[in-house]
Amino acid sequence: MSEQNKEYTEAELAEMSRDEKMRLGLALDDVELVEYQEQWPVKGTRAERRAERNVAGWFVLSGLSALAFIAVFVFWPWDYVPPSDERGYFIYSLYNPLVGFFFGLSILAVGIGVVQYQKKFIPHEVAVQQRHDGHASEEVDRQTAAAILADAGEKSGIARRSMIKRTAGFGVGAFGLGAGVVAIGGFVRNPWATTGPESLQHTGWLSETGEKTYLRRDTGNKHEVSLLRPEDIDAGGFETVYPFRESMRGTEELETSLRKGDAPVMLIRLRPGSKPVKRKGQEDFNYGDYYAYSKICTHVGCPTSLFEQQTGRLLCPCHQSQFDVVNTYAKPVFGPATRALPQLPVTVDEDGYFVAKGDFIEPVGPAYWERNA
Repeated sequence: MSEQNKEYTEAELAEMSRDEKMRLGLALDDVELVEYQEQWPVKGTRAERRAERNVAGWFVLSGLSALAFIAVFVFWPWDYVPPSDERGYFIYSLYNPLVGFFFGLSILAVGIGVVQYQKKFIPHEVAVQQRHDGHASEEVDRQTAAAILADAGEKSGIARRSMIKRTAGFGVGAFGLGAGVVAIGGFVRNPWATTGPESLQHTGWLSETGEKTYLRRDTGNKHEVSLLRPEDIDAGGFETVYPFRESMRGTEELETSLRKGDAPVMLIRLRPGSKPVKRKGQEDFNYGDYYAYSKICTHVGCPTSLFEQQTGRLLCPCHQSQFDVVNTYAKPVFGPATRALPQLPVTVDEDGYFVAKGDFIEPVGPAYWERNA
């Protein structure tokens, strides 16, 4: 009876050595080793130790790069610094490049280390396997598969290469820790820990002193203040606006207010005859046909920069979320976004300029876990 058709009892399997189980497993799978060559027939040579140090070096580089990534991600200054502060702006501008460099170097070094180990230490073999349906029992499959894996581990030399095992654990472990930092890093900050426009609950549209907040265009000149009147926008048109208060003149805030991620607002003038549905509690947030919505998509924070006059929809170009500002209060009607764009309450002051009546009453952009709006 051939090995493929023979039924093996647990007692017979228990009496077999690992090598015998390995050969049996190959036979059951109709595998024939045509060629088998050890990478290092003579153990402990200088060349072998040099190859081992080479592989270990890549894993060490991966681990150190991952730790550097974590250090930059957590401790490097990331708050916006205006170009007027040359040194501060230079340091600030290095944040993203350093994060990307060290994270990329870490995963690259892990990959090179694995490839180098395979090339330098895994035995070279050529095997031929015939197609078959398989006739072995589950117990035979289990024990022979375990024997084949154990044999591969021994012949690869990983069991006796403690340097590679330790450095691989360091490199892969540090990289995994770095990946975890990326995953949870954005959730570490407590949204309720601070108050004022710098907290996650509020934006630059919040006036802590009660000073009037105007709607300002970005003309490309960071020092120019261009305020909006109702007649500046045609029916069906829109304008991207930012917060401005007179106290900002002559200060760095005049520039930084144009760069804050939660500041952009789309001021839209609906076409005559539009009858938008207003959100409960926000019935007086608009000024006639003028509606102001956060420009930050509630999916992952991309800019909803495209407005279609005919349908009255705002489109986010990143993932194609669409928000209906004519028939609803900017609720998503297509795409991955699930929450309406927050609406900014606006009116016109005694001089005929658009002003904000207050801040948003809910967080802008993607929601966080304690969001209650």
